Amino acid sequence: MSDHGAKLMLEAIDLARPPMLAPTSITLHPGQLTGVIGPNGAGKTTLLKALAGLSRGPGTVRLDGQPFLPHPQRLAWLPASRDAVWPIPAAALVQLGLGPAAAPDPAAVSAALSACDATALAHRPVAQLSTGERARVLLARAIVARPAWLLLDEPIANLDPGHRLDVMELLASETARDAGVVLALHDLDLARRCDRLLLIANGAVIADGPPHMVLNTDQLGRVFGVQHGPDGWARCSRFDH
Repeated sequence: MSDHGAKLMLEAIDLARPPMLAPTSITLHPGQLTGVIGPNGAGKTTLLKALAGLSRGPGTVRLDGQPFLPHPQRLAWLPASRDAVWPIPAAALVQLGLGPAAAPDPAAVSAALSACDATALAHRPVAQLSTGERARVLLARAIVARPAWLLLDEPIANLDPGHRLDVMELLASETARDAGVVLALHDLDLARRCDRLLLIANGAVIADGPPHMVLNTDQLGRVFGVQHGPDGWARCSRFDH
């Protein structure tokens, strides 16, 4: 059975050591762009790692009720770090996203690089790329196998405004092929482009729903200490709401 169209369920994750994530049960849907927002240290990365099977805490991740075993065609995990220590060309790094035993697939690598506006970087050593260029190459590695699920930790960090918009459009196109995409992000304006938002604070999911409901003034004031006015985002007291 294809993993596309299958629901990913995180059941009763409870990490008893820092960084902590409160007992949480979440069902994620294919074909949906889910944004995870929250202040620094809230638990966004911890949640994504739990979904990716990288958590050491108790809990179960299931795909349509069956134990979830990560595989390049099933899941791609993109950490927030943009470090790449391999002295190899960008195209070779993207090829690794197909799996360690995969045969070379220049067409798939080329398509992934093109989707991330990184074609011109294909033959450049990864160590010589800027942080933003590496971010695009690493995203290409994540999408190259066309996985059923993409778990991305701050994929638009370090990118210029144009490329941030491009990445959000790319992720929307991934959901159009019925992939499930979950990303952590801090840009609240771009968060509005998601289909669903999870708002995390102090290790707990405190809001879950469409952006227009989650991004309301009261919640943003309490969690982030910001409010949106005629001149854009501005600081406010967390105790005003």
